[in-house]
Amino acid sequence: MINSMLPLTPRPLLLHTILLLSSLLFLPGCDRAGVNAAQTGSADAAAPLPQVGIVEIRPRPVALDTELAGRTTSYLIAEVRPQVSGIILDRAYEEGSRITVGQLLYRIDPATYQAAYDSAVATLRRDEAAMTRARLTADRYRELLKTKSVSQEVYDDAAAALKQAKATVDIDKAALESARINLDYTRVTAPISGRIGRSNVTQGALVTASQATPLATIQQYDPIYVDVTQSSAELLRLKRILASGQLQPTGELDANVALILEDGTNYAHRGRLQFTEVSVDENTGSVTLRAVFPNPEHQLLPGMYVRAVITEGVKQAAILAPQKAVTRDAKGRASAMVLGSGDRIEQRNLTLDRAVGNQWLVTAGLQPGDRLIVDGLQKVRPGIPASAVNLDTDGSNAAGSTN
Repeated sequence: MINSMLPLTPRPLLLHTILLLSSLLFLPGCDRAGVNAAQTGSADAAAPLPQVGIVEIRPRPVALDTELAGRTTSYLIAEVRPQVSGIILDRAYEEGSRITVGQLLYRIDPATYQAAYDSAVATLRRDEAAMTRARLTADRYRELLKTKSVSQEVYDDAAAALKQAKATVDIDKAALESARINLDYTRVTAPISGRIGRSNVTQGALVTASQATPLATIQQYDPIYVDVTQSSAELLRLKRILASGQLQPTGELDANVALILEDGTNYAHRGRLQFTEVSVDENTGSVTLRAVFPNPEHQLLPGMYVRAVITEGVKQAAILAPQKAVTRDAKGRASAMVLGSGDRIEQRNLTLDRAVGNQWLVTAGLQPGDRLIVDGLQKVRPGIPASAVNLDTDGSNAAGSTN
């Protein structure tokens, strides 16, 4: 073939060779690009939609609680003080033990009070004898007055003497009772039942009536009080919500108070709200609420820090969103993804009230029937289509899936 061609000059021959080689190199490149384009197009056409797990928003009644900090307080507390002065002869109880009302605690030297009592008894007997004599005299003069054997003046003096003798006897009886009370006060007894603390005096100590320092302190803490504080602003908010009908008060509000102990464990017994303070503390702007709890095991001791969970009321159509479905931006604003119309991803800005277990109580941003995305958030963005897998409200797989 080449031999049949006319001889070429050197320069045209070189140009012809370069063009031939270029065409041979270009053709395989075009074929490779075409193949790559075809493969890319087929891959795009076959790519599956991202799959997300959803829960459907269904309003339901939810009991809303408030957690308030507080401390335990004894149900009854009595500081034992002497009512008479004297020397402590002995202590009749063991420190830290449980005692009952009327139990003997201390014995004060009764000698002087016994003597005073005996003297009062003798005085009463003497004056009762004088009253008897005055009565007999008055009776005799009354009979003699009928026969005019004595004058009216003599009888009147006898009757007055009888009344004076009766008054003296009444005074003696009061003095005797006072002496008896003082003698009884030498036996210091427990005014209440409970657990008694350490003794502040020992045998041989001199005590005085109604002294400032108590002999001992008795506390009863079964049941036990829990005093918690709530801000006045929060109390006003709660009253406003209840008045608007957004919350329905529960009939068991006074019996639905739970307790969380210092170590985070739940107290076994439930208490009831007893009363709310009628004034606001000017220093803290808070109101004190008192609840009473049974304490049969004496697990709660006075002065312990606790947290009381008080039921505010029931929100009848509450919208709850799993916490893992809610995200926040750098400014703390909450948002969530929902699967909207046409199975396309939509972003919703949310307004949250509080946490209810592992869910958020949503007040704005979600509507009943919305399909909230809880799984696969990292694979989607607003505007793209996705396929859905129904999950339970706790985020576990449901029985089937829908597209």
